[in-house]
Amino acid sequence: MKDIIRQLKTELWEIFDHLHRHPEISWEEWQTTEFVRQELEREGYRVRTFADCPGVVAEIGTGPFTVGVRSDMDALWQEVDGVWQPNHACGHDAHMTVVLGVAKLLRRIGYEPSGTLRFLFQPAEEKGTGALKMIEKGAADGLAFLYGVHLRPVQEVKSGYAAPAILHGAAQCIEGRIHGVAAHAARPHLGVNVIEVGSAIVQELGKIHIDPQVPASIKMTKFHAGEKDANTIPDYAEFALDLRAQTNEAMERLIEGLRHVINGVAAIYGADIELMERARIVAAHPDPDAVRLMEEAIITTLGAEKCVPPVVTSGGEDFHFYSFKKPELKTTMLGLGCDLHPGLHHPKMTFRREDLLSGVEILARVVMNTFVTFAPRGESERASVAANH
Repeated sequence: MKDIIRQLKTELWEIFDHLHRHPEISWEEWQTTEFVRQELEREGYRVRTFADCPGVVAEIGTGPFTVGVRSDMDALWQEVDGVWQPNHACGHDAHMTVVLGVAKLLRRIGYEPSGTLRFLFQPAEEKGTGALKMIEKGAADGLAFLYGVHLRPVQEVKSGYAAPAILHGAAQCIEGRIHGVAAHAARPHLGVNVIEVGSAIVQELGKIHIDPQVPASIKMTKFHAGEKDANTIPDYAEFALDLRAQTNEAMERLIEGLRHVINGVAAIYGADIELMERARIVAAHPDPDAVRLMEEAIITTLGAEKCVPPVVTSGGEDFHFYSFKKPELKTTMLGLGCDLHPGLHHPKMTFRREDLLSGVEILARVVMNTFVTFAPRGESERASVAANH
């Protein structure tokens, strides 16, 4: 297998360079969709795209037992060297390269799955809504296992190492509006100052307490009130809140506490406060069978000493919606070390490209071992030879 991967190396670097040079932001990944479609059709996959949204679903093989591999596609909108532009600072160009590499590798070694092998290239991960759209489109229907991959910053996983799971936390963005009463600044008793209301909200957020054993935070990240006049008490404000919790249960407790805070502050100040829940990301809940298979693939590829424990991170990932919406689906994400620095979402993020080849081998091995281990008896026999290639 390693020899075939080395033969693929030049082709994969060309794929990465193309994707890196042509980033597209969430829900606008149309050229990326077309590029991925062409690459997969060239390898003989049955490919499906959608008229109303970007995204690609590709399959090979037949049979009810279905294993999937997912990549995200979108870039961030960032200022790079003084210019605002799409930018792959979260590694999605690398993820696509790895997953396309898996698709190509399995074809080059003549692998025939004992069931159906499905690849998902998903839009809008950065918006937290792309996985939900793919679920809506039926891309996860019938899946027994689904694997993902995400580059890890050097602070979490070193180059040459990998983790069999990424324990992302839950995240919730909430926007709010405060309606008060305008007044002359010389007569504050006649008004309801929305800035004072916002300040009270910030103070009370610090009094929301949940289980201290579970990492969690809630903070105001945006506030706007008032216009040009400095002698007028403003009667309208907009704000945003960012909520993080390591478990979905902790997130529910945070939201419950927030509602109590908002109701209490509104009553004290006589203000009207609206909350609008925006994008939400659920916490990771990796399946033990999937994690075990990923761990075995890492050990076979890199060695036991290079397999690190599951990574706990406060970041969010909409990959986890697949198992959240379909509890029977077994999932995990490969955490791939690659000397990524200075960090994810930094406009000048970079990493060691050679580590992508390890990602290709690990994911290919976990796919083949999943079919051998979990496909119905009798159907997995023809895949076992390729799994040990």
